[in-house]
Amino acid sequence: MKKVTALILGLALMLAFQAGSVFADSKMDGIVSNVIGTPYVAGGTSSKGFDCSGFTSYVFDKMGIDLPRTSTSQSQTGKKIAKSDLIAGDLVFFNTNGRGVSHVGIYVGDGQFAHASSSKGVTISNLSDSYYVNRYVTARRIMNPSTFEKYADEQ
Repeated sequence: MKKVTALILGLALMLAFQAGSVFADSKMDGIVSNVIGTPYVAGGTSSKGFDCSGFTSYVFDKMGIDLPRTSTSQSQTGKKIAKSDLIAGDLVFFNTNGRGVSHVGIYVGDGQFAHASSSKGVTISNLSDSYYVNRYVTARRIMNPSTFEKYADEQ
Protein backbone atom coordinates (compact mmCIF):
# COMPACT_ATOMS: atom_id res chain seq x y z
CA MET A 1 0.00 0.00 0.00
CA LYS A 2 2.88 2.37 0.79
CA LYS A 3 4.31 1.82 -2.69
CA VAL A 4 0.96 2.64 -4.31
CA THR A 5 0.60 5.80 -2.20
CA ALA A 6 4.16 6.86 -3.07
CA LEU A 7 3.50 6.20 -6.75
CA ILE A 8 0.32 8.27 -6.74
CA LEU A 9 2.04 11.11 -4.87
CA GLY A 10 4.93 10.95 -7.33
CA LEU A 11 2.58 11.10 -10.30
CA ALA A 12 0.74 14.06 -8.78
CA LEU A 13 4.02 15.93 -8.25
CA MET A 14 5.18 15.07 -11.75
CA LEU A 15 1.88 16.34 -13.10
CA ALA A 16 2.20 19.62 -11.23
CA PHE A 17 5.66 20.27 -12.66
CA GLN A 18 4.99 19.00 -16.18
CA ALA A 19 1.65 20.57 -16.93
CA GLY A 20 2.63 24.21 -16.59
CA SER A 21 0.92 27.16 -15.01
CA VAL A 22 -2.40 27.12 -16.88
CA PHE A 23 -3.31 23.64 -15.71
CA ALA A 24 -1.57 23.66 -12.33
CA ASP A 25 -3.40 26.79 -11.18
CA SER A 26 -6.91 25.92 -12.27
CA LYS A 27 -9.89 24.31 -10.58
CA MET A 28 -9.92 21.79 -13.41
CA ASP A 29 -6.50 20.70 -12.14
CA GLY A 30 -8.05 19.43 -8.93
CA ILE A 31 -10.69 17.43 -10.78
CA VAL A 32 -8.15 15.80 -13.09
CA SER A 33 -5.39 15.31 -10.53
CA ASN A 34 -7.81 13.45 -8.24
CA VAL A 35 -8.10 10.69 -10.85
CA ILE A 36 -4.53 10.56 -12.23
CA GLY A 37 -3.44 6.94 -12.13
CA THR A 38 -7.00 5.57 -12.25
CA PRO A 39 -6.85 2.38 -14.33
CA TYR A 40 -8.19 2.08 -17.85
CA VAL A 41 -11.44 0.09 -18.01
CA ALA A 42 -13.27 -0.35 -21.31
CA GLY A 43 -16.65 1.37 -20.90
CA GLY A 44 -15.53 2.83 -17.56
CA THR A 45 -17.12 6.07 -16.40
CA SER A 46 -16.14 6.34 -12.72
CA SER A 47 -13.08 6.84 -10.56
CA LYS A 48 -12.90 3.03 -10.29
CA GLY A 49 -11.89 2.94 -13.97
CA PHE A 50 -12.25 5.03 -17.13
CA ASP A 51 -12.09 4.69 -20.84
CA CYS A 52 -11.13 7.87 -22.71
CA SER A 53 -14.61 9.30 -23.25
CA GLY A 54 -15.73 8.13 -19.81
CA PHE A 55 -12.86 10.20 -18.36
CA THR A 56 -13.73 13.34 -20.33
CA SER A 57 -17.43 12.94 -19.48
CA TYR A 58 -16.56 12.54 -15.78
CA VAL A 59 -14.38 15.68 -15.68
CA PHE A 60 -16.89 17.80 -17.57
CA ASP A 61 -19.75 16.49 -15.43
CA LYS A 62 -17.86 17.76 -12.36
CA MET A 63 -17.90 21.17 -14.07
CA GLY A 64 -21.64 20.95 -14.74
CA ILE A 65 -21.32 20.16 -18.45
CA ASP A 66 -22.95 17.13 -20.08
CA LEU A 67 -21.01 15.44 -22.86
CA PRO A 68 -22.12 12.66 -25.19
CA ARG A 69 -20.76 9.25 -24.18
CA THR A 70 -18.43 8.35 -27.08
CA SER A 71 -15.33 10.06 -28.43
CA THR A 72 -16.91 10.22 -31.90
CA SER A 73 -20.02 11.97 -30.52
CA GLN A 74 -17.89 14.29 -28.39
CA SER A 75 -15.92 15.27 -31.51
CA GLN A 76 -19.14 16.69 -32.98
CA THR A 77 -19.96 18.82 -29.91
CA GLY A 78 -18.98 22.43 -29.31
CA LYS A 79 -16.90 24.61 -31.61
CA LYS A 80 -14.08 23.34 -33.82
CA ILE A 81 -10.73 24.84 -32.75
CA ALA A 82 -7.42 24.99 -34.61
CA LYS A 83 -4.58 23.16 -32.87
CA SER A 84 -2.70 26.47 -32.62
CA ASP A 85 -5.64 28.02 -30.70
CA LEU A 86 -5.99 25.37 -27.97
CA ILE A 87 -6.68 26.52 -24.42
CA ALA A 88 -7.02 24.48 -21.25
CA GLY A 89 -10.31 22.60 -21.23
CA ASP A 90 -10.56 22.04 -24.99
CA LEU A 91 -11.10 18.45 -26.08
CA VAL A 92 -8.48 16.92 -28.40
CA PHE A 93 -9.27 13.95 -30.64
CA PHE A 94 -7.17 11.23 -32.20
CA ASN A 95 -7.51 8.36 -34.67
CA THR A 96 -5.84 5.45 -32.89
CA ASN A 97 -7.47 2.58 -34.75
CA GLY A 98 -7.46 3.73 -38.38
CA ARG A 99 -11.23 4.25 -38.49
CA GLY A 100 -11.73 7.93 -37.57
CA VAL A 101 -11.98 9.49 -34.13
CA SER A 102 -11.34 6.82 -31.51
CA HIS A 103 -9.61 8.63 -28.62
CA VAL A 104 -10.22 11.86 -26.70
CA GLY A 105 -8.41 13.86 -24.05
CA ILE A 106 -8.59 17.25 -22.35
CA TYR A 107 -6.00 19.85 -23.29
CA VAL A 108 -4.35 21.15 -20.10
CA GLY A 109 -1.91 23.71 -21.51
CA ASP A 110 1.74 23.78 -22.52
CA GLY A 111 1.18 21.25 -25.31
CA GLN A 112 -0.16 18.59 -22.93
CA PHE A 113 -3.42 16.74 -22.50
CA ALA A 114 -5.00 14.51 -19.84
CA HIS A 115 -6.59 11.27 -20.99
CA ALA A 116 -7.35 7.68 -20.09
CA SER A 117 -4.66 5.66 -21.82
CA SER A 118 -5.36 1.97 -22.37
CA SER A 119 -1.80 1.19 -21.25
CA LYS A 120 -1.26 3.78 -18.46
CA GLY A 121 -4.71 4.67 -17.15
CA VAL A 122 -5.42 8.36 -16.56
CA THR A 123 -2.24 10.23 -17.41
CA ILE A 124 -0.80 13.36 -18.99
CA SER A 125 0.81 13.15 -22.44
CA ASN A 126 2.36 15.59 -24.90
CA LEU A 127 0.59 16.41 -28.14
CA SER A 128 4.08 16.37 -29.67
CA ASP A 129 4.73 12.73 -28.69
CA SER A 130 5.27 10.86 -31.96
CA TYR A 131 2.35 8.52 -31.27
CA TYR A 132 -0.14 11.37 -30.79
CA VAL A 133 1.19 13.91 -33.28
CA ASN A 134 0.67 11.40 -36.09
CA ARG A 135 -2.86 10.52 -34.93
CA TYR A 136 -4.25 13.98 -34.07
CA VAL A 137 -7.57 14.68 -35.82
CA THR A 138 -9.24 17.79 -34.38
CA ALA A 139 -10.13 19.77 -31.27
CA ARG A 140 -13.40 21.16 -29.93
CA ARG A 141 -14.13 23.93 -27.45
CA ILE A 142 -16.95 22.85 -25.14
CA MET A 143 -16.86 25.44 -22.37
CA ASN A 144 -18.44 28.84 -22.73
CA PRO A 145 -16.35 31.81 -21.51
CA SER A 146 -17.88 31.92 -18.02
CA THR A 147 -17.37 28.18 -17.45
CA PHE A 148 -13.82 28.46 -18.75
CA GLU A 149 -13.12 31.31 -16.35
CA LYS A 150 -14.65 29.39 -13.46
CA TYR A 151 -12.85 26.06 -14.00
CA ALA A 152 -9.98 26.13 -16.48
CA ASP A 153 -8.49 29.62 -16.39
CA GLU A 154 -5.64 30.52 -14.06
CA GLN A 155 -6.83 31.29 -10.55
